[in-house]
Amino acid sequence: MSRVDWEELPAELRQAIELRTGRVVSARSVTAGLNASAALIITTAGNGRLFLKGVRDDDVAGATALRWESLLNRTVRGVGPTIRHTYRAGGWFCLAFILIEGRHADMGPRSEDLGAIAFTLRQMQKLRAPQTPVPRFAQRFTAHLKPGEAEKLAGSHLLHTDTNPHNIMIGDHGGTAYVIDWAMPAVGPSWIDPAYTAVRLMECGQTPADALAWLSGFPHWRRADPRAVEAFVNVICRHWTETVGERGASASNERFRQLLNFSHETTTSHRPGMQRRHRRSFGSSGTSSPLRLHLS
Repeated sequence: MSRVDWEELPAELRQAIELRTGRVVSARSVTAGLNASAALIITTAGNGRLFLKGVRDDDVAGATALRWESLLNRTVRGVGPTIRHTYRAGGWFCLAFILIEGRHADMGPRSEDLGAIAFTLRQMQKLRAPQTPVPRFAQRFTAHLKPGEAEKLAGSHLLHTDTNPHNIMIGDHGGTAYVIDWAMPAVGPSWIDPAYTAVRLMECGQTPADALAWLSGFPHWRRADPRAVEAFVNVICRHWTETVGERGASASNERFRQLLNFSHETTTSHRPGMQRRHRRSFGSSGTSSPLRLHLS
């Protein structure tokens, strides 16, 4: 997406921003991300460094994404960045976040970020949906649901649903993981975000066995109903096949199908040894046993 620099923003908007933050001393455009026309790290005289994210008012999809971030910010405080200011001026809608000084997460082999990511995802599993109505997870895939699948995907937990490496920041101080860009929230089973993340690990080069071993550190996943997991995988695969075609979806669908190889605690007695195989411990490097990963 083409980004708008600070000097290209309407004067009315720039004045509204500086009225609250003090003079903007410097501004640097951020290239990562897809949803915002303006994404800037600004250094201000009064509020220090902020991340400014904005869209034009006529960008319906972008404005909807920003509204979700604004509505959910109080709910996700502690696992996501805090909004400092909200602006509507000059035909733009913008949010100014307290800047997370850090880098995007490494999800590849031998990553040292997996423990921090797991800790934050476990904190997210405690999030309950706010009073603001949030779409049910199954609603996103209405066209691809078969009878009974929507019920299997019901839940009361707030989900991010897009935990790719660009949406997870690792703080410079302490190595804490923060999940950013809450633009596509849903309500559903608490194990869905860890499952999505395990698929991202495979996408980033982790073996399926290592991704499932990492995933086994989540009790909610271990206790998930296998029928619900199967519904999740099947719905996602139908969605991607319909969206990009069978050939285009084949690699992604294969990664999602790897989730079906996990033996959940409810089925351990029927598949001896499978649960133990996937509960290998991980080290901070992301490699499997004998290293250890502290998930608590």
